[in-house]
This record gives sequence, structure tokens and C-alpha cells, in this order.
Amino acid sequence: MFSRPVARTTTPGHAGGRLRKLQWVHKWSSIVCTTFLLIICVTGLPLIFAEEISDLLNPPHYAELPASAPRVNLDRLVAGARHLYPGQIVTSIFVDDDEPQVIISLAPSWADLKADPRSSRFVRFDGRTGTVLEQSKPPAQQRQTFLGLMIRLHVDLFAGLPGELFMGAMALLFVAAIVSGVVLYGSFTRKLSFGTVRAERSRRARWLDLHNLLGVVTLAWALVVGITGAMNELSTPLFALWQQTDVAAMVAPWKGKAPPDQIELSSVQAAFDTTQRALPEMTAISLTFPGGQLGSPHHYLLFTKGRTQLTGRLFSPVLIDARTGRLTAVVRMPWYLRALEISRPLHFGDYGGLPLKIIWALLDLVTIVVLGSGLYLWLGKRRRAPSEIGTQLDADIEVVELLEAAE
Repeated sequence: MFSRPVARTTTPGHAGGRLRKLQWVHKWSSIVCTTFLLIICVTGLPLIFAEEISDLLNPPHYAELPASAPRVNLDRLVAGARHLYPGQIVTSIFVDDDEPQVIISLAPSWADLKADPRSSRFVRFDGRTGTVLEQSKPPAQQRQTFLGLMIRLHVDLFAGLPGELFMGAMALLFVAAIVSGVVLYGSFTRKLSFGTVRAERSRRARWLDLHNLLGVVTLAWALVVGITGAMNELSTPLFALWQQTDVAAMVAPWKGKAPPDQIELSSVQAAFDTTQRALPEMTAISLTFPGGQLGSPHHYLLFTKGRTQLTGRLFSPVLIDARTGRLTAVVRMPWYLRALEISRPLHFGDYGGLPLKIIWALLDLVTIVVLGSGLYLWLGKRRRAPSEIGTQLDADIEVVELLEAAE
């Protein structure tokens, strides 16, 4: 972020020592995280427009019906998916509240799905006519999609949970680089006007000033994206913690009972209707069948969301007894999952429509310039020619004067 040359002389005093420590923190936190932050920023750019890109690459072809057209009974769609994939179990249902589509996922078994996520299948239906819009291809014909590649690189570098935690650590280093850079830039501007770009100095000095200026301009956005990015990388362990504590306590009365077979399950449509009656101000958008990693082996787990711009990003889980169809609990999400829910739209800027996405993309591009210029300044310093030593000494003297001024 906000780079300063390293002084080659020491100046006694508490303030000078503090600035040198901050400079060390800024330098090494930036160096360690820059390459990975560049990957995150470059892959994050298309992910900001994931919905638009998906519609462009795979445009939907829905039947032309009025918006008030009723939805097909979900049990009928489940039966249709099972007919297309006999012998498979249904794992989840997604009911899109923006478009008239219903996506039903299947797998050979929960054990097979856990061992190999590629064993999953899906069927996408028109939710008003029951027409099959799309089916997953056989494993031999499946190809990595562009957005799928971007997501995996952005989230975990194809390394699963260890990759998620590593990228979360890089996001925290990014935050450390920002905070230390702000303090250094504040001290730097005691000698120069805010936003100064010294055009008369060397190219390296101009890039240093531009690097610092752009870093300050994107400060608030970069902090938000860095902090929310670190939080998002913790989603897997946080949901696991929730399942092992709150969910486990709620389903304790079923402990020791045999989980139901899929032929014993109650109506899926009835589970959605029960949820809607329990939470009339919310919209049920997904259902996970019993046996999945998230939820209970005896319950349908449904997620609902609000109907306003703000509450539409907040989800409330509901547990329905999968045998009887009775409501077990409306789950109150713990504070750490609420924080996670709020962080996701802030991270990608997808709560304010296309104009906010464009702003997010522009800030992302500026951050790429900041990261790239910081890398250029560090590599240029290590490879500078003897003719540049005078310029570097001038810069070193400038930092020493800065440290002395802070005494």
C-alpha cells in the first residue's frame, strides 16, 4: 500500500522508532500479501458481475407468462428430477425469488457427495411450467466454467479449507498494510501537501507519490473489502461451529433415532408452506434434505430471507421434522453468522444494483494499480542501477528528516 523507502541510518527517539517499526510492518505485510491480493483483485473483478456474466453466457429461456402465474408444486419437480436420475438421492432445492427457476440437486449418496463433490447432479426447471431448462452433463463432459475457476482462485486457490484460511490470513495482512500505510502517509504529509505528486522528481518518486495518493483515496473501500474478505474465508469453520452447538442442541431429542430414508420423507411443498406461515415476512429460498453436512439427519433445513433491500441479505434458518412435516424451530442465527451475512454483500457490492457494482469494479481496478505499483517500487529498489543511488540517498535523507520531525 503506502510505501516509503527504508532509512539507512537510525535516529534515537520514541517517535522515530515507532515510525521505523510501522515502516517495517508495512513493508513486509505488503510484500507477503501482494501477489495473493493481486489474484484476489483480478478474480474478484468478474465475480462482481457474476450474475450478469452468467446470464450472458447461459441466457435463460423461460416461458412467456404473466408475473402472477402460479408456481408448480415442488413435489412434482422433485419427482421429475428423480425420474431423470433414478437411484440418486435429492440433496437440496433452490427456489429463485428473482427468476422463475427451481434448481434441484442430486447425488448417488451423501457419502459419495462428501468424498467427491463432482458426483453431484442438478436439474433446472421453469418453476411455473415444470419444463426442464437444463441438466448437468456427465462427469466426462463436465468442464471448468470461467466463473467457477474465478471463484475457486478467489476463495481457496483450489486448496479447500486450508486455502480458505490462508487467503483469510492474506486479507488480514492487507488490513495491516493499510493501517500502517495510513500512519506513515500522515507523517509524510507533514512536509508536503496532501495528494502531492512530485512531477519534477524521478519516475520512481512519481510512482511512490501516486501509489500513496491512490492508496489513501481507496482507503475506506480497501479496509471494508479486506475485513469482509477475511470474514468470508471463515464461513466453513463458523457454520461448522453453529451446527455443533446451536443446531446440535435443538435436535438433541432425535439423537439415537434412525435417520429417515428418502421414501419416508414428508412433502417438500408442505415444508415450504409451513415455513412461510411461520415467517410470513420472509421468503423461503432453499431446502437441504436430511443427512447433509449442514443441518440435521432428521430435518429439512430451510433458509429464508427478507423482502427488503437490507433484510434480503439476512437469512433465517428453519428446521422441519422430515418425517412428520412439523415445525421444529425457527433458528436465531448467532452474532458471528449475522456478521458473516452482512459482510458478503459488502465484499462484492451486490446490494445496490449495477451502479454500485460499477463503483466496486473501479475501486478494484485502482487497488490493482496500488498493489502493482507497490510491487514495482520494491523490485525497482532491489534492482536499482548505481546511477540511481544518488536518488535513493535523497529519499533516505528525506525519511531521516521525517523521523527527526516526529521527535
